[in-house]
Order: sequence, then structure tokens, then C-alpha cells
Amino acid sequence: MEAFSASTLAVAIAEIGDKTQLLSLFLVARYATKMPIILGILIATILNHALSAWLGAWVASWIPGEWLPWILAASFVAIALWLLIPDKDDSDDSRFLGMGAFIATTVMFFIAEIGDKTQIATVVLAAKYTDTMWVIIGTTLGMLIANVPVILAGGWLMERMPLATARISASILFAVLAAVTVWTTLMNS
Repeated sequence: MEAFSASTLAVAIAEIGDKTQLLSLFLVARYATKMPIILGILIATILNHALSAWLGAWVASWIPGEWLPWILAASFVAIALWLLIPDKDDSDDSRFLGMGAFIATTVMFFIAEIGDKTQIATVVLAAKYTDTMWVIIGTTLGMLIANVPVILAGGWLMERMPLATARISASILFAVLAAVTVWTTLMNS
């Protein structure tokens, strides 16, 4: 359950102010249909994060055991620093918009997540925890926790959400994950 809770919390916080959250706002303004957008996010996230988690687990199986905690800690620090950089919305012009709310959301979310900090976090979390399925479920739930309120409450929520505070909080969370990883490694040595 640690893999599930850490993955859910990490992605839910990291996603606040992320470009996919801005994409959610854009899509609900464009289509005004909420359920196809939510289902598109769910499908895209499951596919993207499953591939990412399995990649993380595979990479972890090839890295020497004594190196893994240090690589994970460095990865958590890199994500913590990356979270401090605000994302911008780049979804205005897309050839997928004519495909309807569900298809457009699924394709655009899958593409937006490629190389995104939450995808990288999923790879790192799967490398850290052996429960890959719980990482996938947790990161998917975290993505939904961050995006569904944006879809349901739209602009009202985005106007009142302190994005800088959310980015700093997410950065601190990943820095804590790095510190815990180093602490645990040193205590087990």
C-alpha cells in the first residue's frame, strides 16, 4: 500500500498547474461534455503510466542493487527542481480536436504525458517500489484527483488555486522522497 499512497500523493500534487491540467481546462471549454473528457484522461493515463511503470520496473531490474537508491534519490531531486518551473498551455492548435471529446482527450493526454514530470515520476516510483500495479493505480488516481475537479469546476477552480504554492509543495514532496530514500539506504547499510 505504500507504493499506492506515495504514487497517488506524488502525482496528485505534481499535477497541479501542469500542462495536462491546463489541457483539461481547454478541453472542457472546447467540448462542454465532461464524462467523455474524464474517460479519455483515464484511458490515456492508464496506458501511459502502465508503460512508464513497466519501464521503471525493467530498468530497476538491470541496475545494480547498490546503485538504485542513489539513482532514485537523484531522480527525485531532479523532479523536485523540475516542478518549480511553471508549465504553459500548448494545446490551442491540434488536429485531434475534430475527433470528438473522448478521442481528442485520449490522444492529446497520452501525447502530453510523454516526457512529462508525472510520467518521469511514474518511472521513478516504479523503480523504487516492487508493486508496479499499485504504482500504476496510484499514479492514475493521482492524475484523476488533480484533473477531474478542473473539469467539473473549470475556470472557477483555476482562478482560486495558488499554482506557485502547489508547485513548491510538490517540489518539497519529491525532495522528501529523495531524503527518505537516502536515509533508508544509509540505515540499511
